Amino acid sequence: MAASFEDLLARPDLVWMGQNTTHLDPPAEVVQALEQSVRDRDFQVYAPPAGFEELRRLVGEDIGLPEVQVWITDGAVAGLYHLCMTLAPTISRVITTDPGWPWPGRFLGRTGVPLSALDVYDTPTRTLTAAQVAEVIEPRSLIYLIDPLNPLGSRYARAELEAIVALARETQSLIVHDCTYRHFATGHSLVAELYPEGTFTTYSFSKWLGLAGLRLGAVIAEPQLLSALTAVPANPLGAGIVGQRAAIAGLKVRGPWLEQVRRVNRANIERVEQVVADTGFGEVVVSPSHGNFLAVDVTATGLHSETVCDALLAADVFIRPGTYQSPHFGERFVKVSTSVPPAWVERFAAAWTSLAERTRVTV
Repeated sequence: MAASFEDLLARPDLVWMGQNTTHLDPPAEVVQALEQSVRDRDFQVYAPPAGFEELRRLVGEDIGLPEVQVWITDGAVAGLYHLCMTLAPTISRVITTDPGWPWPGRFLGRTGVPLSALDVYDTPTRTLTAAQVAEVIEPRSLIYLIDPLNPLGSRYARAELEAIVALARETQSLIVHDCTYRHFATGHSLVAELYPEGTFTTYSFSKWLGLAGLRLGAVIAEPQLLSALTAVPANPLGAGIVGQRAAIAGLKVRGPWLEQVRRVNRANIERVEQVVADTGFGEVVVSPSHGNFLAVDVTATGLHSETVCDALLAADVFIRPGTYQSPHFGERFVKVSTSVPPAWVERFAAAWTSLAERTRVTV
């Protein structure tokens, strides 16, 4: 049985490399904003229902959609849940990927909306193709695109997005473009630029800024789309003020912070790739990854992905088995998060190398 998060949190020496969360020292400005907010006892007050106007403006500018409407949510997941449950009566089918992030399909499944989770693990681009979508799309579908794709790290080419958008427009379908990992990608394109009238863009502060525990995100769309969600919001009392203060501070120092976190993340990805290659234990699935994580296929090792993760956890290194994100391919790969201190990556390297050596001895 997998350890619970509460059990993991009780292990002070644990290396967290399984949830794509950032564990670098945060910007001093973010810490100062948190401390000042607590001293001011902001936590005793409800927030504006849609989020602070300054934060909404900064999010729109950050993602490159300054003219659209931004709704601040208590975590990107909460925004996705509300989106799914609000729109469910109008949706005929949800289309997503395997591997992928399973929760939107599960949310909509509760209302009886059928799910098409299309296999992308063995496709050349490791992303959903328009040809795959064309085989299952029907009028009023919802297409859920994670871009870059968690857990593989693949990114959608703009031409592929244009072809998917053409299908969505033809069938009056909606697209949810999950941009949680956009800050780590190169050459990323926004679906909202191609299909503004039918696209919801989701945004997270958990990854690039490392505010996972504060639960803060956003849903971004044209006003006529977003109004369907904000008319009766799931949380009319707003996302936590303390977290919003931290997010505002982080966005104001976005440039230098992103330069640092991207540099560390890229070096860590290269180090993990080197360890995998040097040990001959597994094979990186997408290189280079466009996220703050990468997937390693362990099929050739003869071990199940959960067995690999259990072995590393015994060394206080937490990585994630693919079974969490892929019913069809999950036993074949593990996911390793990389926006972490380099010293953590060295502990991963030691644990991975040790497992590789032990496996060779027993074969």
